[in-house]
Amino acid sequence: MKTKYQKENLETQIEHQRRDFFRGMQNLDRRSFLKVTAAATVAAASAGMLGQTHTFQPIQMALGEDASGKAQGFKIAYISDSHLYVKEKNDRFANSLYRAVCDVNSMETPPDFVFYGGDLAQLGQPDELQLGYDILKELKYPLKIMVGEHDWYYDMGEKWQQLFGSPNWSFDHKGVHFVCLMSVNEEDFWTEKGMTPLERMKTVAGLDNQMQRSFFVGETQREWLKKDLEKYPDSQPVVVFSHSPLYKLYKNWNFWTDDAEEVQDILKRFQKVTVIHGHTHQLLTNRIGNIHFHGLISTAWPWPYAPQGTPEYTVFMNRSDPFNSMDGCGDGSMMISADGLVDKIYNMWNRKPILVSAAFLNSDGKEDRPPRPNLPPY
Repeated sequence: MKTKYQKENLETQIEHQRRDFFRGMQNLDRRSFLKVTAAATVAAASAGMLGQTHTFQPIQMALGEDASGKAQGFKIAYISDSHLYVKEKNDRFANSLYRAVCDVNSMETPPDFVFYGGDLAQLGQPDELQLGYDILKELKYPLKIMVGEHDWYYDMGEKWQQLFGSPNWSFDHKGVHFVCLMSVNEEDFWTEKGMTPLERMKTVAGLDNQMQRSFFVGETQREWLKKDLEKYPDSQPVVVFSHSPLYKLYKNWNFWTDDAEEVQDILKRFQKVTVIHGHTHQLLTNRIGNIHFHGLISTAWPWPYAPQGTPEYTVFMNRSDPFNSMDGCGDGSMMISADGLVDKIYNMWNRKPILVSAAFLNSDGKEDRPPRPNLPPY
């Protein structure tokens, strides 16, 4: 049974999709993009948004409690995988990211914060990352951001860290402990080949070129994670953000994290754990023991599903329309319960939103199953 929040949120998201403002966003030219930017700036000013300080660094927040002293559930919004080029080369992805920012800013139930799931840039160029920063600073709500491989391997994270700080962080919010891992480390394959920074970046961005190495979290960061979690009891709700999935999905596309099982071993003592990942650009749901996994959709393009390895709990998203560049893209939100489990809403642009609930995973897929696709995915 869906909660009142889930029903109201779904109805609100559907209504947002019908708004005339978003109907024209799909194929904006440069002049239209400037008009939309101007309109959004006016709306932001009327909402009292301009002049605020936007904190990109992870921050400590006080625990939220109701009158009886019990922790309350809360909502966060998410955007992911925008793969920005500079607008002079390709402004479609910038338009899409701005559309997502407008989606979040217009939510009737405000999120406590907004999570960005990595791959803000396409080739890690400083101008691409700066463009992403400039668009994301228009968010009305605090931003927590994760790095992706497309953000990192041009200058090994130099510009990204200047803009957003450390790639791994943690904080507590309303009784839930949040952790972000930098999961797209790779062994050096570029030095012996004499690659330039751009050649290195393009190789990593290729995913299926068989030249790069698999992603990993790494021993140093795993030790950091152990230390970060050691003060918490087994009953502590934990949410982990990781760009690559923290399980082994499909190695040929680098939908893979080499030391995923070692990270899972650190997390498995906790009774309620949810991992949120980007990178795969699709509805993707998994459960390993007590750990729930949810993938994020992209604002840039949808990925096809891998030919093998897709988790059994995944409810495939409908086949994308090749004549509609935004089909299969979007953003969304998550309702995080007091016990740390997640009801995840995929706000699919041009489609009805899809809810993947914690009850679906807790019941081994027997309860609250999302609708099946009308057309099988590729």
